[in-house]
Amino acid sequence: MLTLTFLGVGSAFAKRNYQSNALIEAWRTSPDEQPEPDDTLLIDFGCTGPVALHALHQKPDFAYLGSGGVTNYAKIRRLFVTHQHADHIGGIEELAFNNTFVHPDSDRPFKPQIISSINILINLWDTSLKGGMSPMPGKYALLQDYFFILALRPTGGGFESFNMLKRYEFEIFPTDHIQIERKYDWPSYGLTIRDTQTGESVFYSGDSRFDFDAYRERMTAARMCFHDVQFVDHESNVHATIGELRTMPDDIKKKTTLYHYPDDWDAPEHAFVSDEFAGFAAAQKRYVLFA
Repeated sequence: MLTLTFLGVGSAFAKRNYQSNALIEAWRTSPDEQPEPDDTLLIDFGCTGPVALHALHQKPDFAYLGSGGVTNYAKIRRLFVTHQHADHIGGIEELAFNNTFVHPDSDRPFKPQIISSINILINLWDTSLKGGMSPMPGKYALLQDYFFILALRPTGGGFESFNMLKRYEFEIFPTDHIQIERKYDWPSYGLTIRDTQTGESVFYSGDSRFDFDAYRERMTAARMCFHDVQFVDHESNVHATIGELRTMPDDIKKKTTLYHYPDDWDAPEHAFVSDEFAGFAAAQKRYVLFA
């Protein structure tokens, strides 16, 4: 079984629902048979990630994530980074420092795996994490002092994939989040998650402007879709607007759950979402991707 639980479902500036980061849990059996999954993966870990994860482990179904009332970060085995905005990476320093200095798993600090494209991983350290995480007692650290690194390299048709339990395949694809000079020139990625036994797939947009022609085939093939959304149409959009998403075919909308939304998501003018789409994503609720 593979499940997805949003730590939070809000936008970068959300105060009510934490920021949009997600926990993937993989079981060889199911949560009913064993409370703790066989593998775990965070999709991003932003500024509100530590507080959201702390709240999550207070829930009985997620108690394995805590120990003695505090988060046990060693239960997070992997971290995938979609892009470098703070609402997606702002909690990484806390995760790494806790594993290394505060609650090491043993005499040797626990190191989770960090996964992304090679260009993101290089820039993540050099331009986002190095200032706070490089100084260590007696030396200067590197990213590999905190994490095992899996850099996904480009292939002829996309990027290398990675998997969980040798059954669930994760394929990344570029998203049109921010254009500096041209489309896809600032690294940002979404995910197609596939059950290799059944052939079923799930679409996860990451942060993206509306780019339906580019991922129409992925969304059509998927049994479930998760897409980010913004409500206000700015001159320079960095997310798909609700108006743009409403232009998708009805069969796509009905299986698409919206996330990364602002704090006024429950205002009356957005009530149509539950009729046209699969609805708004709920924070800290398990979604079964593959049974």
